[in-house]
Amino acid sequence: MLVRDRMTLNPVTITPEVSVTDALRLMSERKIRRLPVVDAQGGVIGIVSDRDLLLASPSPATTLAIWEIHELLAKLTVEKIMTREVIMVQEDTPLEEAARVMADSRIGGLPVLRGSELVGIISESDLFKTLLQLLGGRRPGVRITVATSGAKGTLAEITSAIYEVGGDIVGLGFSEVQGAADGTWVNTFKVQGVAKDKLVEVMRLHVREILDVREAP
Repeated sequence: MLVRDRMTLNPVTITPEVSVTDALRLMSERKIRRLPVVDAQGGVIGIVSDRDLLLASPSPATTLAIWEIHELLAKLTVEKIMTREVIMVQEDTPLEEAARVMADSRIGGLPVLRGSELVGIISESDLFKTLLQLLGGRRPGVRITVATSGAKGTLAEITSAIYEVGGDIVGLGFSEVQGAADGTWVNTFKVQGVAKDKLVEVMRLHVREILDVREAP
């Protein structure tokens, strides 16, 4: 799965001379949290978030009159508060690499390029939607989380066992337990087509421990 498969196409952009007031209004109208800032040629020269704009606004405790606040914000442009060193990714970047960059850099979104052209934006919301789909969050079934070894073939053994009792895996997630000396992994399956008790019975034969099991509507 690549960034282009999950990004928002044709992102809303602004130019550096736009006022903070207008930028906030645009974010509110379009229900977005960040805006790439582009030059006359459409090249990305910055990015601004709703947090940047709100921090640039006067505190509610200010002694300024309302008209003075509006006048101040009307004069304050995006160019003065935008982040200039923009972290961007190409559209063919693996999705997990984009997620790693966002997590390591502590940012909530990345402009997406095709060459030097801005073609999209990938945000934390897009990643949440992807996680929801991977785990089968909108599909009914039996959700079971198990601890397994990290030995080669373990996952194949479990999925084969589920198939043999008529189960259909519609969601899957797994992660290694950090610091575990015995190479323990935690795996979550969303399974349709098999009763919970039967699934538990089968899984016990192939896993170290069943950590959680429940019916998901």
